[in-house]
Amino acid sequence: FVMVKGIEHVAILSQDTKRLSDWYKDMFDLKTVYDNGKGTYFLAFESGDMLEFVMTDMGEEKKSHMTAGIRHLAFSIDDGKFMPMVEKLKEAGAEVVTDVSVSPKGIKTFFFRDIDGNVCHLIVRPEPLI
Repeated sequence: FVMVKGIEHVAILSQDTKRLSDWYKDMFDLKTVYDNGKGTYFLAFESGDMLEFVMTDMGEEKKSHMTAGIRHLAFSIDDGKFMPMVEKLKEAGAEVVTDVSVSPKGIKTFFFRDIDGNVCHLIVRPEPLI
């Protein structure tokens, strides 16, 4: 009986994967671990988690971050690096979806769109779920 170990990567389709993957590299200091020379890139975090960027020729309307289906990527970040990352994203022109908020339990969130309009969010959890 084989158990799934986890999520190896999340794929993001784009009409300009070079531009989008470069943006993620710059924002989150990621390392390119695969480039097929045809527009497919894998970028890795220090943890080994990866994002894949795949070419598409299909445009898509922006969807609300509350529309049914997969709607955002959540990036875990240390508390001390949260506000500097928020400022870096804002300075880079990331569209703010929902500005910084802190829940009664101290969970910090910041929702934004990447340069292709995909909804992402930063999260600090003082007490991890697992």
